[in-house]
Amino acid sequence: MKDISIIIPVIDEVAMINQTLQRLRNLKTSGSYEIIIVDGNPLENTLRAATETGIKKIKGPLGRGAQMNAGARAASGRILLFLHVDTCLPDNAVDCIISVCGSDRIVGGAFDLGIDSPKPAYRVIEKIASIRSRLTRIPYGDQAIFIKKKVFAAIGGFGEIPIMEDIDLMRRTKQAGHKIRFIPEPVKTSPRRWEKEGIIYCTIRNIILSTLFYLGVSPNFLKKFYK
Repeated sequence: MKDISIIIPVIDEVAMINQTLQRLRNLKTSGSYEIIIVDGNPLENTLRAATETGIKKIKGPLGRGAQMNAGARAASGRILLFLHVDTCLPDNAVDCIISVCGSDRIVGGAFDLGIDSPKPAYRVIEKIASIRSRLTRIPYGDQAIFIKKKVFAAIGGFGEIPIMEDIDLMRRTKQAGHKIRFIPEPVKTSPRRWEKEGIIYCTIRNIILSTLFYLGVSPNFLKKFYK
């Protein structure tokens, strides 16, 4: 059994996948980990583009929650790490996660958010994300959520919903009385969505959608506003 299974859901990430895999191969750790790619595109173009050897390649159903559940079923790690393809882990991420999950009281956690851009506006977004996640105890997917596999299974895995699957999982983890811990060393995620949609629009839209989800609005309805 591996210490950690790194599960990466992908759709049409041909240009980025090998860069991501190479970074993961270079992680510094005394522990063990495996890498699992789950492609939601029936054409499997990202799987075919991935040239790294020794990784698990899975054709999954369309939808990030469903893809990550498929990856979890194939995982041999005792800890599951769900990683967005455009998010870069700190070099010592594996050892940090193993250390955090060494406590019986802690079932998982996430990293602080870092955005790979020098623009000052992103420093504000990072700070807000850090405060929000600690106050709510509900990190988002771009913070590289990790959770013990047995706990993930016990709470039913990801909801196979079109949006907000990360919030839904962590909210159920919290409701079950489980404790998580945040690793202060940040991941570095790509600013590509903010840059494409506009920093202010994207940030405000995300806040509104997550708030509406908390209030019980259907994720199927919210998906219409998240492209």
